[in-house]
Amino acid sequence: MAPLPLTLLKGALLSPFKRPGTGHPGPPGRQGRARIAPGRVDAYRRICGFAPTGATVPLPYPHVLAFPLTTRLLAARAFPLPLLGLVHTSIEVVRHRAPRLTDELDLTAYVERLTPHHRGTEATVALEAAVAGTVLWESRSTYLARHRTPTTAPGRSPGAEPPLPTGARWHLAAGLGRRYGAVSGDRNPIHLHPLTARPFGFPRAIAHGMWTFARCLAEYGLDDTEPVRVTAGFRAPVLLPATVTYGRRGQDFELRDSAGRPHLRGRVEPLAGR
Repeated sequence: MAPLPLTLLKGALLSPFKRPGTGHPGPPGRQGRARIAPGRVDAYRRICGFAPTGATVPLPYPHVLAFPLTTRLLAARAFPLPLLGLVHTSIEVVRHRAPRLTDELDLTAYVERLTPHHRGTEATVALEAAVAGTVLWESRSTYLARHRTPTTAPGRSPGAEPPLPTGARWHLAAGLGRRYGAVSGDRNPIHLHPLTARPFGFPRAIAHGMWTFARCLAEYGLDDTEPVRVTAGFRAPVLLPATVTYGRRGQDFELRDSAGRPHLRGRVEPLAGR
């Protein structure tokens, strides 16, 4: 199996030759195994604002463990969308039981579907984390490759939603993407520097969607062990540096910019029957 930097390089080199669209079968799924490194979990907790210690991992963390697997899937020659410039647009996470620091996780990643989008093509990538054959955690993420499309391609219209009551305000440094990338392994150039973000249509580097998601859940105070479903849509990128506002009402949470425009909107729901 190629080291992750070589996989990223392969994906970057193949990106200009990809022909985005939905008429492709996509690559076969990928499987792997991951041991949880407590020191890396501690670094993740610090940068995302979670409590500094715990016997289990924060809800989004298996996504980080699966990042190399996901990258190999998205960098595959059979994956029709270019790896460079892919934008994370939504996520759904279902936690049946929180992975413990002592667990060794069997990971599975596969492309569930490709969908037309008014700005390009969107891929839904499913992840599963299991121990001894039992799935503890699963997620579905959508990733958008922006390209010219027919005017009939569908898009999302979330509509105007009133802001949720403000709970916190954060000042995000220009180097946040590089810091989170060092912890997560996600060094997509759109997150690293203005010069590497501009070729993909961004005037400055943008924060990782999974950092904003994790930071909101840390502020929400989500229990590290409860069975739960969390969904979130990434409405607009956070251009770094930035000042953002976290809001919450009941089970709903959000992140907005200083002018009140939404970056992220999400919801926490206990699993039915639990």
